[in-house]
Amino acid sequence: MTAILGISAFYHDSAAALLVDGEIVAAAQEERFTRKKNDAAFPKHAIDFCLKQAGLTAAEIDHVGFYEKPLLKFDRLLETYLSYSPSGFLSFRKAMPEWAGPKLQLRREIRRGLGNQYQGRICFCEHHQSHAASAFYASPFEDAAILTLDGVGEWATSTMGVGHGNQIRLMKEIRFPHSLGLLYSAITYFAGFRVNSDEYKLMGLAPYGEPRYVEVIRENLIEIFDDGSYRMNLDYFDYPQGLRMTSRKFNQLFGASPRNPNEPVRELDMDLAASIQKVTEDVVLRASHHLFDLSGAENLCLAGGVALNCVSNGNVLRNGPFRNVWVQPAAGDAGGALGAAQFIWHQLMEKPRSVSVPDGQRGSLLGPEVSEQSLQASLDSVGARYQVFETEAELADDLSKRLDEGELIGIARGRMEFGPRALGNRSIVADPRRRETQRDLNLKTKFRESFRPFAPIVMREHVSDYFQWDADQESPYMLMVTGVNSSIREAVDPTLPKGLDRVNDIRSHLPAITHVDYSARLQTVDQIRNPFLWTLLDRFKQRTGCSVLVNTSFNVKDEPMLIIGPTPWPVLCKPILMCSYLRIVC
Repeated sequence: MTAILGISAFYHDSAAALLVDGEIVAAAQEERFTRKKNDAAFPKHAIDFCLKQAGLTAAEIDHVGFYEKPLLKFDRLLETYLSYSPSGFLSFRKAMPEWAGPKLQLRREIRRGLGNQYQGRICFCEHHQSHAASAFYASPFEDAAILTLDGVGEWATSTMGVGHGNQIRLMKEIRFPHSLGLLYSAITYFAGFRVNSDEYKLMGLAPYGEPRYVEVIRENLIEIFDDGSYRMNLDYFDYPQGLRMTSRKFNQLFGASPRNPNEPVRELDMDLAASIQKVTEDVVLRASHHLFDLSGAENLCLAGGVALNCVSNGNVLRNGPFRNVWVQPAAGDAGGALGAAQFIWHQLMEKPRSVSVPDGQRGSLLGPEVSEQSLQASLDSVGARYQVFETEAELADDLSKRLDEGELIGIARGRMEFGPRALGNRSIVADPRRRETQRDLNLKTKFRESFRPFAPIVMREHVSDYFQWDADQESPYMLMVTGVNSSIREAVDPTLPKGLDRVNDIRSHLPAITHVDYSARLQTVDQIRNPFLWTLLDRFKQRTGCSVLVNTSFNVKDEPMLIIGPTPWPVLCKPILMCSYLRIVC
């Protein structure tokens, strides 16, 4: 038996992943245990979970991999600060104490984090190698092109490569400070959202605006070439050497300063969101065409933070040259932990790879598990009321009735999702036909911005009844955006107010999951990856004729998803919480 532990830490969204004889046994993000969103600390809790899941101790690990090369990253930071000296001094002074500690002593920190039980070698993979490995090795393809895009790793900000069998090869890269991910983050910052955290909010805001600044961005901020490569005009940005993302020249270009997060979203913010979204889609689509010509492959694998841009992914699938597109569900830095472990097993140890169908990610249900016994014990300890069903089918019947009556259902069952999307095991589900569902979920349940859209889950065999999606395609990880069918759309009065007030418009027969541009972030559900969720959808369809539900993560604003696993169970009242055959009575 060979156990390989992959780790990502100290920069963004720390995580751990464990392979045993090449099979993914467990993977989890540290934030779920510490309850700190995007926790960058050493993932001790995540590692402890992975080892416990495999029944191993740290001393029994054979190999440890880290998802990037810290010395190469430090080299980039020093060279950048020296290039901008003395203007980068404040940023340099802020960064150096952290680098003088754990970041330059990673071997020591990793061994200490493993209780000084692990005595083997530690492999430091390159950041984009880890991304590429996480995308290709878990994909259902024997051969594929690989495209990775994010803010920045060591030097690379995006790469193009190919995967064949058990080997990957990166062929081209774009280097810092030129970065599509950092450009998107700069607009995120200017619009008053948090960098490396709220980019998805900017994506959700984009349909409320008009892309009136596309040419301004292309003429001033970024030069885009036919092959998808680009160069940024760094006069408009402060991130290479400063403490802000944008410069005064950026503010002058758009005639405003960055929005204060406590102030209302401006029309400028909505229009900039729409514009940078179009620019991002253009760059990624051009890159995919060039990579298709370069690789000759018919399949594409995507990873890196930009690969979490579901609108861009859907655009590549619809308008790009590849027959199939597979996106790593944990496409950001957390997925790098999994990629590092897989890179060691396949690329460095040269172990064979068997392609798995539907894929090797196991539904991305790789985290801590909640069992009936542990949950019932927790409920009994606090005197909670609950109901136990004989079968999951009976539970699904009961829940489908409650959904039809307008109740919101919180689901906590099985193993937690790895990655940012709730895929049915730590989810809140609701009836998409009710116009009040979107408002109630945003404002009363999750306490978040009213403009935020919600995603649909749909039985895979019925997806083309509701969405502009081929019946033979799937989107199991909620990483593709498509349009709702014209047959269920509702015409919107063009004289109604624009801006965020459009959230109240009824745009389809399924208003809770139809965004203002008639789009939806799609999750197809099959009986292999999540049989209970499929059964719930099937029962809801039998009752209502509708095989679609709302699916959103089981959390509130700015918090990670709930674990409800080996850590103490939090006492909840609403929404209803259920686990396999058990339903809590609220």
